[in-house]
Amino acid sequence: MYQQPTAPLGGSLGWSALTAAIPLLLLFLLLGVFRVRAWIASVIGLLVATAVAIGVYGMPFGTAVSGMAEGAVFGLFPVMWIVANAIWVYRMTRDSGDFDRLREAFSRVSDDRRIQGLIIAFSFGALLEALAGFGAPVAICSVMLVALGLSALRAVTVSMIANTVPVAWGGVGLPIITLGQVTGIPVDALSRATAHLVPVLALFVPLLLLVVLDGTRGVREAWPAAAVAGVSFAVPQYVVATFGPIQLVDIVAALASAGSVLLLTRFWQPRRSDHSARADVEAPGGGALTPTGTGATGVLTAPSRVDVFRAFAPYLVIIVFFTVSVVPSIKGVLKAATLTFEWPGLAVRTPQGEPVALATYKFDWLATPGTVLLIAGAVTAMMLRISARSALRAYGQTLSQLREAGATVMAVLALAYVMNLSGQTTTLGLFLATAGSFFVVLSPLLGWFGTAVTGSDTSSNSLFGALQVSAAQGTGMSPTLAAAANTAGGVLGKMMSPQNLAVGAAAVGLAGREGEILRRVLVASAVLVPALCLLVYLQSTPILGWLVP
Repeated sequence: MYQQPTAPLGGSLGWSALTAAIPLLLLFLLLGVFRVRAWIASVIGLLVATAVAIGVYGMPFGTAVSGMAEGAVFGLFPVMWIVANAIWVYRMTRDSGDFDRLREAFSRVSDDRRIQGLIIAFSFGALLEALAGFGAPVAICSVMLVALGLSALRAVTVSMIANTVPVAWGGVGLPIITLGQVTGIPVDALSRATAHLVPVLALFVPLLLLVVLDGTRGVREAWPAAAVAGVSFAVPQYVVATFGPIQLVDIVAALASAGSVLLLTRFWQPRRSDHSARADVEAPGGGALTPTGTGATGVLTAPSRVDVFRAFAPYLVIIVFFTVSVVPSIKGVLKAATLTFEWPGLAVRTPQGEPVALATYKFDWLATPGTVLLIAGAVTAMMLRISARSALRAYGQTLSQLREAGATVMAVLALAYVMNLSGQTTTLGLFLATAGSFFVVLSPLLGWFGTAVTGSDTSSNSLFGALQVSAAQGTGMSPTLAAAANTAGGVLGKMMSPQNLAVGAAAVGLAGREGEILRRVLVASAVLVPALCLLVYLQSTPILGWLVP
């Protein structure tokens, strides 16, 4: 039996925290500064984390290896299982030519890349996050934007920044539900408190997307679309999170945002259509994606209604399948097939002597979004009359494309599991909690850190939710506000997660260039995180304290 220590280095929490931070600091330095390939950087980080776990924390070698193995398996399933099936659907539609018609359909809504980017990455991506999560929005939206003419690097950057504000209520409310379970605070109160934080960020994220898409010129020329997208998302998100079922928060907000921007384009278009994308753009998996569906003059031909339906059919199928899969009666049937077992070799206890939740592995092979995507892909192949041979060939190409990304995700999740199981993550959290009254400013950073490490706001809430409440009670901060700050900070950590970086890079054929993506999203994170910290601080004072439930 291994019980996690909190201050193994001479009893000093500060020195122990500094030691525990070494693997993460090294990982981000290798990625962002030294531009080491992601899978190599992740393996080095994993080895260092394991060395710290064994050498400093006294974790048995066999336990460390077992935890490493569980993290790697989790990286394969469900994470890469989701990503592989999402990209497979895209590859089939690209090979059949239907993705070109999708591009034409969006061009008829607006031929401006900035408007297309807002609708796909921000609105449609939020809908995918609400239903699936685990990297599926980044993978799907990135390849859609590449097919519409954006460069691969810009497409994945936009998709990752957009995949923030829906995260708190993503996966039909799972992060908030998990936060309620670990803190003991009513879920409704947590949702209301979070609704006073995250929707504020939603007002500004579309403007940041315009900066990425077209610089300050994009903001000057297309700000009405960003304003409509942000407001029409933030208001429904706030209302449903405060008064409605939390499972529907992001679904309602995403549909309202997409509908509002589409309605706006009926009456308004930017003064200058952005045709700056190259004619031939880098496609996922390498090669060039050459726009088709044009006449002799190179002008896009108007697609028929049947063509438009075929183009949107795969994504309509995905939405329908995800929606049906969360119906309580059907979800119960799917969950009944889940295999739950104790991972061998993980006799680990928390510092309080309780069994760690990570020691239990859930193989939800039928209920996972990856399986839903697989079924949706099979239905898509039949609807588009793609032969079984072509579908299987596309799947093989997808698996080949994802080899390096798979290695990266497995190494990152193995690193996260070793840090979590050994107690390194807990040490870092406890160290931040010693900040006294200044903890109110650091509280969102703890959630940001948790999601950046694990790639999941749900996991971040599981790790630090109870710690946030305990620290808040010791500093006079509202426990409800501290818990909400954890999940709100987590939404901004999503774009920094090495797991998400690997998924996004693999989706658009940029494996090995994760460091470039990291440097781009770091700017957005540097803008939004201090703003969130300030907002949480103001809500801890009489100035905005009346907002906290």
